Amino acid sequence: MNDPRCRLIYLAQNPQLSRSLLLTFLKEDHTLEPLFTASVKDLANKYHLPASKAHTLYGYVRDKDNFDRLLSRLSRFKIWTILDSDFPLLLTLIPDPPLVLYGLGQASLIDQMPSLAVVGTRHPSKTAKKHMYKLLKPLVDNNWVLISGMAYGIDGYAHRLADYYGGKTIAVLAGGLEYPYPPGHLNLYNRLIENQLVISEYPPFDKPKRYQFPERNRLISGLSFATLVIEAKHKSGSLITADQALEQGKDVFAVPGAISQPQSQGCHELIQNGAKLVQNTYDILQEWESFNRKWCRMMLESNQNPALG
Repeated sequence: MNDPRCRLIYLAQNPQLSRSLLLTFLKEDHTLEPLFTASVKDLANKYHLPASKAHTLYGYVRDKDNFDRLLSRLSRFKIWTILDSDFPLLLTLIPDPPLVLYGLGQASLIDQMPSLAVVGTRHPSKTAKKHMYKLLKPLVDNNWVLISGMAYGIDGYAHRLADYYGGKTIAVLAGGLEYPYPPGHLNLYNRLIENQLVISEYPPFDKPKRYQFPERNRLISGLSFATLVIEAKHKSGSLITADQALEQGKDVFAVPGAISQPQSQGCHELIQNGAKLVQNTYDILQEWESFNRKWCRMMLESNQNPALG
């Protein structure tokens, strides 16, 4: 129980401890030692916890058998913590970074660039696959990493396109890796953990919850240099990812469609609000050249973890 990294992983398994509270613990002392040695009274007073929660936390951090058992159960997963030198640099730069990430598959993909988030409706039009092939196949052939959320529709198309043509893709899940969602994509999930990479910030044994779907979108955009919206209806969940990208200072690209088509409405709204209209692969490559110069500078200046200050 003396390793700060293992302490953080253990704490992250406790559903009572929010990400913001864990970040408070880390900023106070990145070793987390004070938390594991504090009395119930100290926990309650120092962290403004209700007495019942302080008692529960005290029992949790002092339970060495549970600590060893939980970490043993997690041994099959690749785990990144924000304390690690190999934690994805791009995620340390977003406003609300994850503190722990779990992965299955090719872990090295998480830092590979260029990477592009590809999102869109779960109910794409008949022309969606054609548009995606035209725009994304050249990127796949040039070792780009496509990042999406493994949902039905556009997400699934993006993962399959990359995998089928020998490219690279990362799926970011809501819920734990032991409960891949949606159930209809179990075969896709199994293929991705064998050949690609699937990640989640949620403990592997947690079933997906409704709030996690919009929350994980910040990781899809965060791991990418830009977000491409293929098709999206008005108020689509894909627009949340686009908003997250803008909040992170990233570019948003949108593919136009027929004005009579509901799946085009969200993309047209994005374009009206300043997203770059994408008609061909070159439109994406042009923006990457600009970002790549900034990325190289970030890599040179990445000695300090901005998320922990």
